[in-house]
Amino acid sequence: MSISEQQSQKNIQSWHEPALRTLSGLLEVRKKNLARQNRDEENAVVTREEFMQALIDQHGKHGLYLGHAGQIISSLYRAKSIRYLGSTFIQMNEEGA
Repeated sequence: MSISEQQSQKNIQSWHEPALRTLSGLLEVRKKNLARQNRDEENAVVTREEFMQALIDQHGKHGLYLGHAGQIISSLYRAKSIRYLGSTFIQMNEEGA
């Protein structure tokens, strides 16, 4: 891995914590909605597109753009911090965190 690739990887990884906080906030809203409907809160999920948009909305002023958001989500998945349900829905991965 070249120095440039290492720097890029570190830059992406530096977004893990802010991205996980954003995802946690989205999931909390879903959990409250499920609780109001007397449904299992463990079923709370967000779509990949929704997560990407929330990252841009919350962190775009810091230079985050759509492609960058996608790279961060992929990196979170490789780090086992999130999991996919199907190809669209995302949850926090409590076991891998």
